[in-house]
Amino acid sequence: MVYYDFQHVPNKAWEKDACFSFHFHIHDTTICYNTSLQLRNSGYYPYQNIWFFYEEQRPSGNMIYDTIEYRLVDDKGKWTGNGVTLFQNQFPLRKNHHYPDSGKYTINLRHGMRDDRLKGIEDVGLLINNVNCVMSR
Repeated sequence: MVYYDFQHVPNKAWEKDACFSFHFHIHDTTICYNTSLQLRNSGYYPYQNIWFFYEEQRPSGNMIYDTIEYRLVDDKGKWTGNGVTLFQNQFPLRKNHHYPDSGKYTINLRHGMRDDRLKGIEDVGLLINNVNCVMSR
C-alpha cells in the first residue's frame, strides 16, 4: 500500500461545493499503481448511481480532469459493496497506471449529482497500491 485515507462527510450529507482532497507522493515512476476510490454510503442514499468530478494535479503542475460514474445498486436493487447498514465500495480510478512524475500529487473529488446536499454518503477515501506490471513505453 502506497497511500490510504478516508475522510468523513460532515452531517452525512455531501454539500455540492465540498471537495475532498487527497495528497500523496510518488517516488518510483517505473512501476504500476492501482488507484481506487473508497466510498461508504448508508441505505439513505437516494440513487442507484453516483457521479464524480475528478481532478488530478501532478507535480509538474499539469491538471487531469475526468467525470466518472459508479453504480451503488445492482440490477436487482441490492446495494453493492460490503456491509449491512453501511456499505463500503471500492471503485477503480486508475488500473496498472504509471504516474509520469515523481513528487506530490493531489486528487480532488466532488460529487456530480444535482442535489445541493447529497444525503447518505458518509465517507470518501482513496487507496493506492503498487502492482507488478510491465512498463510499456
